Amino acid sequence: MPAASKVKVWDPLIRIFHWSLVISFLVAWLSAGEWQDLHEICGYIAAGLICFRLLWGVIGSHYARFRQFLRHPYEVIRYIRDIRYGRETRYIGHNPAGGMMIFTLLLTIGALTFTGWLSTTDQYWGAEWLQNLHEAIADGALVLIALHVAGVVVASLRHRENLVAAMVTGHKRGA
Repeated sequence: MPAASKVKVWDPLIRIFHWSLVISFLVAWLSAGEWQDLHEICGYIAAGLICFRLLWGVIGSHYARFRQFLRHPYEVIRYIRDIRYGRETRYIGHNPAGGMMIFTLLLTIGALTFTGWLSTTDQYWGAEWLQNLHEAIADGALVLIALHVAGVVVASLRHRENLVAAMVTGHKRGA
């Protein structure tokens, strides 16, 4: 892609955050019940990453800021309806559905790490209801991740751009 047709969208910290969260979630999920120490370490890493992302969503680069991509739910619904009819608008940053998904994933993984941490405290050690809640949130996160990946595939195909590559290089095709 010629330099003039590329736009820098994802800064290095966003890309490092994204792939670090992917890895920490994957390793935590794979190590659950088998390697508890590794599972907990990955949970703490994910919690730290979520805290970083919340801060970066306020003070970070243009496309990383929440105010740039969080839209009213009506806009999200309209965008999803437009996908159904093949008339969705291409966005340089996150589209309305992608922005909502990012926010939902941050909340979900934040809740997952919080319930995981709570289960290590004296007050909630061995609390079956909390373990069940933690596992239910993890299952919900897996569903959200699958929807996120499906959305990336659909948007990549519909707009003829590789969004996974954009999350590696930081660049997308210009308007």
